[in-house]
Amino acid sequence: MAVYTEVSDEDLIKFIANYDIGEVVSFKGIAEGVENTNYLLQTITTDAAAPHSYILTLYEKRVQPGDLPYFLGLMDHLATNGISCPTPIHGRDGASLRELAGRPAAIVSFLAGMWLKKSTPAHCAELGGAIARMHEAGRGYDGHRTNSMSIASWKTLIAQTSDKADTVVLGLAGVIDQEFRYTAARWPNDLPSGVIHADLFPDNVFFLGDRLSGLIDFYFACNDALAYDLAICINAWCFEPDGSLNVNKASALLRGYAAVRPLTRQEFDALPLLARGSALRFLLTRLYDWINHDAAAYVQPKDPTHFLDRLQFHQQVDGPVAYGINFEDVSG
Repeated sequence: MAVYTEVSDEDLIKFIANYDIGEVVSFKGIAEGVENTNYLLQTITTDAAAPHSYILTLYEKRVQPGDLPYFLGLMDHLATNGISCPTPIHGRDGASLRELAGRPAAIVSFLAGMWLKKSTPAHCAELGGAIARMHEAGRGYDGHRTNSMSIASWKTLIAQTSDKADTVVLGLAGVIDQEFRYTAARWPNDLPSGVIHADLFPDNVFFLGDRLSGLIDFYFACNDALAYDLAICINAWCFEPDGSLNVNKASALLRGYAAVRPLTRQEFDALPLLARGSALRFLLTRLYDWINHDAAAYVQPKDPTHFLDRLQFHQQVDGPVAYGINFEDVSG
């Protein structure tokens, strides 16, 4: 989350007039994140003793307008099927997507909770179960979106970063090229698939105390291998600041998932390769942002070398057991 587009008071009042959510009493930008402009919106209605809270999002250039009905429809579907996530607010005309300040925009419900600066294996187990329940709930969603950040996009990102990659880490361009060739030649296309979140980093998962309270930011969601979501979360949740894998966290994540949706043998065997692909994907996007960062920009880019370390770990593992589990632990 971040603020890239300013909204005038006049434009905001006109926009809110499309909804039955009351009058605006507070409107503040949210500084975290990198993709879209987000505001915390509070309104008051005549029958309420306290303000109602919402998130107003303006979708910036990296989000394709044609994908927005998929994202908003998915959140509606998941919420209807018991998944705690932001729910799009529909206007008087039934629409949840409209335009504000020259950007596509939507209001979604406010989700209580905080993201964790430091997680434990118990948190990772909670996350694993939540991912599995989301995957199960997504089975009934009739929308389809191809993963825009899968292998085809990696090749484009490599072309856009290769000439400057070595200025970040000497020899990085060669490491990336070699890894892409290896991963692309072996990438599985026959694993169980469905709706995945594809970006469940800690700042997209809310907790109230030790209990997971919801999942947010579905703007990379797509249809892809379900186990790829787990691979992303291994990279996002299970490595310590010194670059080492916390096996207890990885094991808890995978066991928590399998308690709801057991893994197939093919998914289990593919985990190291999926983790390599996930590490490469985030290495490339962070490298691109690092190289192309405007020094005057409000949002600071994230260090891509963290995912180089994780990629190198996955390159050396001797099968899925390196993540603290055997097939019998996750096969139901």
